[in-house]
Amino acid sequence: RGGDPAMATGGGVPDVHSNTGSSNKTLLKSQALYKYVLDTTVLPNEPECLRELRLLTDKHEQRNMATPPDEAQLLGMLVKLMGARSTLEVGVFTGCSLLATALALPGDGRVIAVDVNREYFELGRPFFEKAGVAHKVDFREGPALDHLDALLADEGNVGAFDFAFVDADKPNYVRYHEQLLRLVRVGGAIVYDNTLWGGTVALPPDAPLSDHDRRIVAAIRDLNARLAADERVEVCQLTIADGVTICRRVA
Repeated sequence: RGGDPAMATGGGVPDVHSNTGSSNKTLLKSQALYKYVLDTTVLPNEPECLRELRLLTDKHEQRNMATPPDEAQLLGMLVKLMGARSTLEVGVFTGCSLLATALALPGDGRVIAVDVNREYFELGRPFFEKAGVAHKVDFREGPALDHLDALLADEGNVGAFDFAFVDADKPNYVRYHEQLLRLVRVGGAIVYDNTLWGGTVALPPDAPLSDHDRRIVAAIRDLNARLAADERVEVCQLTIADGVTICRRVA
């Protein structure tokens, strides 16, 4: 991940998440410890098709948008622990998180995946086909707010989903939350990515940030405050990857 958010170089302020440098996504201060976790419990158990997709994505100019392997492992575990059969994904990119979900779902499971860019998803499609899970994925191109509204227009979709993962445009997270609370059943889970934004949510107001990061930080702080106060969900915020928040719907 590029640049320290607390440092400015050349008179400018680097974005917290950059497409240059390391593609590792972790809030851990010790790279040695992160490598230990990956080498011990994550990479030895990573499915071959997911590894191949990850390596391909690492070469992409927008690789900073990819889900890291430890987070993909977490998502797959959550889907299996819940016994989820019907899931949603908002924000796909090349499909690292989507493939982890599809692999974890049973043979008759399904995941409706929404992204504004089909081209990125098509890069990952061959790996879904190779893994034999392409039939589980229903990809829909376009703005997620519109697609989720379309799902809600059918009463049969209300409370019909077990699990949802959101890794998309951060300023709309609060709006996605209201839609997903109607689509995901009571007892189901909604997982939000990037909820600590490289640790910038804890920086003081005068910390040097790019205008982009300042807008994202404001949106993420607003989301985190709303989730913590939302009596319709139980919340668990994890420091894995770039910050992952799990919401269990209780009402």
